[in-house]
Amino acid sequence: MIVKAYSMHYLLHAADLLEDRLRRRLAEADIQPRQARVLDALDRMEPASQIALARAFDVTPASMSTMTARLLDRKLITRETHPEAARSNLLRLTPRGRDLLAEIHAAWTDMDRLMETELGADKAASLAELTRQLRDSLGGRVPGADEERPLPNGAPR
Repeated sequence: MIVKAYSMHYLLHAADLLEDRLRRRLAEADIQPRQARVLDALDRMEPASQIALARAFDVTPASMSTMTARLLDRKLITRETHPEAARSNLLRLTPRGRDLLAEIHAAWTDMDRLMETELGADKAASLAELTRQLRDSLGGRVPGADEERPLPNGAPR
């Protein structure tokens, strides 16, 4: 039997392995990778409604509700009534949530360094650029990024 290797499996497998390492690294800060991404996006978007966050992450409002409930329980974000729409809430980072961003960004930096160690700086940079191009061509974007607000460290969108 001939087994065909599909290129996308290499990318998916590498992403799974990297996310597993990231999950272990973020466990030191007691946060999950997706929670970390929501906190990071909220830092750019705040104040933001739960609906705006759900749209930014391309998930259902119910999924985002579950995520934000966990962050509220941990006192990493706050929820307040929207001053112009009483049926809507606005989310903001708490000082504790904002402090956690430094640890999140350190973990992400560690993952970038891991890729550079394993591939070399040039190949890691090429991989990052190619995956960014793929993400963009498939309609993806950085949650909460817009042209008026630059990303940290001048990172590409």
